[in-house]
Amino acid sequence: MTVRRPVVVNQFYPGNMMMLKQNIMAYLEKAKVDPRFPPFGYKLGDDRKATVKIKALIAPHAGYIYSGWTAAYAYKLLKNLDAEITWKILLLGPSHHVPFYGAAAPEEDQWETPFGLVDVRDVRTELKESEEIIDVPNANLDEHSLEVQVPFLQMVLKKFVLYPLVLGGIKPSLLAKELEEFVKQPDVIVVASSDLSHFLRYEEAKEIDMETSRSICDLDIMGMSETGDACGKMGILTAMHLAKILSWKCEMLNYKNSGDTAGDMNRVVGYGAYVMYE
Repeated sequence: MTVRRPVVVNQFYPGNMMMLKQNIMAYLEKAKVDPRFPPFGYKLGDDRKATVKIKALIAPHAGYIYSGWTAAYAYKLLKNLDAEITWKILLLGPSHHVPFYGAAAPEEDQWETPFGLVDVRDVRTELKESEEIIDVPNANLDEHSLEVQVPFLQMVLKKFVLYPLVLGGIKPSLLAKELEEFVKQPDVIVVASSDLSHFLRYEEAKEIDMETSRSICDLDIMGMSETGDACGKMGILTAMHLAKILSWKCEMLNYKNSGDTAGDMNRVVGYGAYVMYE
């Protein structure tokens, strides 16, 4: 067994297990689920409770003091999912350190956080074939975009297996097509990790981020491709292509930027939480 040790612990989130738990609980407690949404809790095979099924989330990946409040709006929707199911989480995040073309499969069998170990699998074992998913040594060695999502998942899901992909330059339409049959499974949830605009003044960032959010929620792939401002753009576009193929809907759950939380109003980073459902 090979284990990926956390690399941004005590930087992006606390390394002390109790402190981390208290922080995430506070974020989840404050997050409010929009009352317009039907109940998200359901059991597989029980059509009476399956009026709405979560298929994908988009959540930010900055330090928790900046973006944890927004991320909690997405993750709170997972708290009522069937605790007897081992959920398959397809986690998509951008590469901030290693340039490459393709989607990098995990090198380890488990990932570690202060909450313990999570089982990790290569999604290619679930696919008939894939040309977009490749082996890239050390693609995730120093990458934070996927790591910071895992403690939230550990807090809201009883059982899950992680299928992570670090995305370099890709064609989202091709990756979505390869993942389509896997994502159709009722126990699969996609999580796309992304922040929005970077280092703009507060009001300018908010305006640009609202335009990006409109493209996401309208599933406007062309608009998102051309003008969307997000560091995890390839993961978001992959989720949008899947939504188009599989007839999902999308809604924004929360928006803030670092000027609203713990940052300088003159140099902010935007954060959005979104849900895609059928």
